Amino acid sequence: MKIFPPYLKPVNVFILFLLLAGIISCQSQTQKADLIITHANIWTGNENQPRAESIAITSDSILFVGSNEEAMEFQGNDTEMIQLNGEFICPGFIDAHIHLMEAGLGLAGVQLRDANSREEFVSRIGEYAKTLEPGVWILFGNWDHTLWGGELPTKDWIDEVTPDSPVFISRLDGHMALANSRALELSGVDRHTADVEGGMIVRDQDGIPTGILKDNAIELVHKHVPPPNPTHSDEALAKAMEYLASNGITSVHDMSAFDPQFGSYDAMQRAIDNQTVITRVYAVNPLPKWLNLVDHISNNGTGNKWLKTGGLKGFVDGSLGAKTAALTEPYQDEKDYRGLLINREEDLFTWISDADEASLQVMVHAIGDRANHLLLDIYEQVASEDGEKDRRFRIEHAQHILPDEIERFGQQGVIASMQPIHIVDDGRWAVERIGPERVKTSYPFRTMLNTGATLAFGSDWPVAAAVPLKGMYAATTRRTSDGKNPGGWIPEEKISAEEALIAFTRNAAYASFDENVKGTLEPGKLADFVVIGEDITKIDPVELWDLKVWQTWVGGRRVYQLNND
Repeated sequence: MKIFPPYLKPVNVFILFLLLAGIISCQSQTQKADLIITHANIWTGNENQPRAESIAITSDSILFVGSNEEAMEFQGNDTEMIQLNGEFICPGFIDAHIHLMEAGLGLAGVQLRDANSREEFVSRIGEYAKTLEPGVWILFGNWDHTLWGGELPTKDWIDEVTPDSPVFISRLDGHMALANSRALELSGVDRHTADVEGGMIVRDQDGIPTGILKDNAIELVHKHVPPPNPTHSDEALAKAMEYLASNGITSVHDMSAFDPQFGSYDAMQRAIDNQTVITRVYAVNPLPKWLNLVDHISNNGTGNKWLKTGGLKGFVDGSLGAKTAALTEPYQDEKDYRGLLINREEDLFTWISDADEASLQVMVHAIGDRANHLLLDIYEQVASEDGEKDRRFRIEHAQHILPDEIERFGQQGVIASMQPIHIVDDGRWAVERIGPERVKTSYPFRTMLNTGATLAFGSDWPVAAAVPLKGMYAATTRRTSDGKNPGGWIPEEKISAEEALIAFTRNAAYASFDENVKGTLEPGKLADFVVIGEDITKIDPVELWDLKVWQTWVGGRRVYQLNND
């Protein structure tokens, strides 16, 4: 009896058996996922694979991104399976500019952001003071005097309601602060205190400080504020991370990480050690102290997937709201005044050149058109003298730019690290500061992208809310909070939701040299992603303001779930 058909010899059967065994063996060796999410609408941020249906994760990293059918190859006996119903998934949002510890501490402080009258301002401070033990400082606040007509508050407004509490509360942009008489006394600031270069002590007609301090003058009181103890710092960091996760933010660039009073670096280290960390941090050091960062890296390295450093933050000028932004021409509402420079040009050049030579990343605050011009010139000179390298200079804010200088960002490879959410407020009053012509190149997102610039978006929290979806709303609609610009403030500078999403993900990762580990969803990168009910690249951009994040995942672990009840 014949066992094999005539065309299938025993030797051929043996070879076929080996081939089948090899295929089965290869299949059994396919790495299995810890988690697979299927039937999603995935925006990957990866230009080579823009969309997908499923994502497979092992440990804290992405194993596979692709179709539902292909994802099943990575299913094992212990794989957790989650099937969605077409919900939108995108990379975790990266906020490229925040002040982490200040924001966390501010969540428990007096809330003045929406106080819209002198009476409301004073009342909230007085009521908050009643909750404190005598001698405890009242800090942060984030007030906005434009909401009650533009009159600056003074210590006389609040002295009566804060007899036992030193008060030092910031304007929302952080470039102007109000101190009460008790805080000024403790800090030794009085009519005899000398003026500060790069800052301003506002005085009355008799030369007595009113309590308002601007930019470098803020340090006169700030250095006397007692830092929080480690317990309070850890609590503030935990609250901040929870807030960030609720808004889909998985990574931040912390501009104040090494602040001696309100820095987050030590608290982040404790959170990592205690395994309570849920936000990745790029910790930035002050530019004038660049040598400290060199020593830190020499002793500790640049960090890990949770906490890394390598960046330096400096200042050219102040803010438009505090009227300390450096302008080429005088302010519209103060004809003989062009703002101020927080640091001298020669100091900035020296610090930037030395830091660049030490292969540290430099990012500098510049808001006014004179400040941006000066900084672009310094960057150009340093790059020319130090030679070609992947330096990724950044300008933080880059809000108001001379028309013929916008293209320099793309030409010089300078990253524009901007905060679109500021448009919602600044668009109400910026024209009063710089006039209708200069305002046309404020936050020029469209022109920047058209001329080859890289936009990295953030919020400057606590200056503004760290809510990327609202930031995307601002970038795409350019509507202002007063409702007077339904078609957009400077509408020709609108960008698409997808372009704004790229600025909050892929470009923000690039802005910290992290594009190989985060910012897009592709195999080998960290499993940081967000789940949202709507496709934010396709809905009416107006809807972005009220849209909520449903889930936030960091390293393959769900750290936030929206309560829909």
